[in-house]
Amino acid sequence: FPCREQPIFSTRAHVFQIDPATKRNWIPASKHALTVSYFYDATRSVYRIISVGGTKAIINSTITPNMTFTKTSQKFGQWADSRANTVYGLGFASEQHLSQFAEKFQEVKEAARLAREKSQDKTELTNPALNITSHQVLPSPIISSNGPGEDKFFRSQSADVEIATEKERLKKMLSEGSVSEVQWEAEFFSLQDNNNKLVAALHEANANVDQWKKQLAAYQEETETLRQRVAELESQGGHDSSSENNKEELSQTLEELELLIKAKDEEIQMLKSQKCGRWEAEGEREETLQKLQELEARNAELERRLHLAEQTLAETLAEREKIQNEVTKVAEIMDVKIFELSEIRQGLAKLVES
Repeated sequence: FPCREQPIFSTRAHVFQIDPATKRNWIPASKHALTVSYFYDATRSVYRIISVGGTKAIINSTITPNMTFTKTSQKFGQWADSRANTVYGLGFASEQHLSQFAEKFQEVKEAARLAREKSQDKTELTNPALNITSHQVLPSPIISSNGPGEDKFFRSQSADVEIATEKERLKKMLSEGSVSEVQWEAEFFSLQDNNNKLVAALHEANANVDQWKKQLAAYQEETETLRQRVAELESQGGHDSSSENNKEELSQTLEELELLIKAKDEEIQMLKSQKCGRWEAEGEREETLQKLQELEARNAELERRLHLAEQTLAETLAEREKIQNEVTKVAEIMDVKIFELSEIRQGLAKLVES
């Protein structure tokens, strides 16, 4: 568009045009919402509504004082353009956007009326652009009235008849049910956008489900390995029970050996005390010495057995402590994996419910 035209307001809406054949049905101009803007041509003092789809101008409507923007529902409005011989319809995302566009239409319409009056009176507007900047909604300009004689359009009688005929045709078209069709068209495009969003979300959810299934299978395999390890440790725990029994037996044997050593020590002391009184009897002396040597040898053997028993007991206790530590670690790993499996199952359940 030429540089002399400046945008004074823009919004987004679904654009429709009336079917030229039936004059009843609405034809969508595009599949998606388009930018619809008010432009002001300072050179010609003309206001236009323009919307471009790709390289094509979908709307190119010059605002005149006799145009009317009609709200046909909470989110839909329309106006007739006799120069373009069509009716434009706009479906908005919210009632607020529709109200803003309707207010701006009224402002531009009044500004166009003032521009025409002052052009006919050969006067010049001091601020024709209404001090409105792009993408802003400002209050309407102050409109002064110099009396009923100032409202002059100098249009011909044939133009009045054409406008009246156009209004009657539009009223008839609306009375035949075009309003509900417009609402259905706008609702259709809204549902189509929502459906596209839902399809994208579904694809993403399916990808997440596949990833969770793979992770779940890996966790199940790892859990099975841990279960086998626990079974092995429990089996070793059974051996540990037998080691406990062996430990008790060794402890009992140690006690018996200690008592026996003590009794033999007492017997040796007694024999030593009796040895002095028996030096005369050579035969008894030899026998006593031999018995003493046997007792000392047996005492040494008992001490060796006691040492071996203590060493075996220490090794058994160390092995048992090592097995218990390993069982504890495996149990902790099992708890973590079971918790993660529970979280994954809950996530899958919520996903299936949704």
